[in-house]
Amino acid sequence: MNESINRRDWLKTGLMSIGGMALAPHLAQGAFAEKAFKLDSKNRLYYSPLAREYFADESNAPKLVAKLNANENPYGPPNTAKSAIMGATEKGNRYAWREMYSLVDKIATKESLTKDNIMMGPGSSDLLEKVALVRFMNGGKIVSADPTYMSMIRVAESVGAKWEAVPCTSDWAHDLDAMEKAIDSDTKLVYVCNPNNPVGAMTPTKDLAEFCKRVSKKVPVFIDEAYMELADGPEAKSLSYLVKEGYNVIVCRTFSKIMGMAGLRVGYMLATPEFIEEISAITRGGMGISITSIMAATAAFGDESFQNSTKTKNDAAKKYTMEALQSMGYSPIPSYTNFMIFPIEMEGKAFLTKMMDKGVGVRAFHITGQDWCRVSMGTMEEMHTFIDALKSIG
Repeated sequence: MNESINRRDWLKTGLMSIGGMALAPHLAQGAFAEKAFKLDSKNRLYYSPLAREYFADESNAPKLVAKLNANENPYGPPNTAKSAIMGATEKGNRYAWREMYSLVDKIATKESLTKDNIMMGPGSSDLLEKVALVRFMNGGKIVSADPTYMSMIRVAESVGAKWEAVPCTSDWAHDLDAMEKAIDSDTKLVYVCNPNNPVGAMTPTKDLAEFCKRVSKKVPVFIDEAYMELADGPEAKSLSYLVKEGYNVIVCRTFSKIMGMAGLRVGYMLATPEFIEEISAITRGGMGISITSIMAATAAFGDESFQNSTKTKNDAAKKYTMEALQSMGYSPIPSYTNFMIFPIEMEGKAFLTKMMDKGVGVRAFHITGQDWCRVSMGTMEEMHTFIDALKSIG
């Protein structure tokens, strides 16, 4: 889209093409970033039936001193990955199939699965989108929570799927009973993001496992575990073992979060060989990963010291932020991720603008009648900057 387009006319259409625009570049995500997205009557991005997202003009905003709007790991990539990248550049003239198969073997060993259970991709969102393209190219219905991460759903709708959005429970977990009731003969996939984005809540593992065992006999269940390694407590358990047990469950992981490689783009999907074959028959998952990223991921995969350090620092930043917000009278939702969401009294767009003026980038949503701020966990210094900015605009 031409960037000189009159913004007033653009907004009057009720549609927004995010890709390439300077208004809110962090919102340009996924294979369909150039697709027109709906705006509601208040010029908020239509996120879901229950949620809208505010965006502010970032084109003239000051440089961010605390970029806390994309759930990135502020500490990575690890030094092991950096060294591997430097060593891999001289192989940039070659395809990286051999190196990728080596990484797949490592993943298979860790997950107690075979290489036939694994599909690689340039980030987990790419795999979500590939699954959506293949499963819904002839229509069908996808069932998920509302609100949730939208990458798979946006693509599914773009190719003709109907989305059944099921409201979360009062404590922001997936309403598994309602989701199961929403499944019908047209349903081709159930999507579960756990921990869930943008709310950060976790659905109890035992309940979700029983749900998967029942539902996967009728329709595949896709579990997006992008934030699982950052979660704590008895609920912080992957459901990848269900794949090993033969259930039609798909588990997706990413190197973007705990491994600090969001810009390097590496992720993987675990599923039955039959499901992997179905997706691979249409699109090749690993084709889009560079040799530098593969070597970085291979090195980071075994770097437990970095991963433990990331989690420790993330937990400390989350504890500080939670306590600081509560002392100011805010009520954040308990988070199992590297971000936190809490209700705000200020209108969302005004809030974003004021925070940007302080050099702090966050996200703002309107969910079930309430405005919310979602803030990613940065370094402790960045979280101090965020709290100071929040205090100053209050």
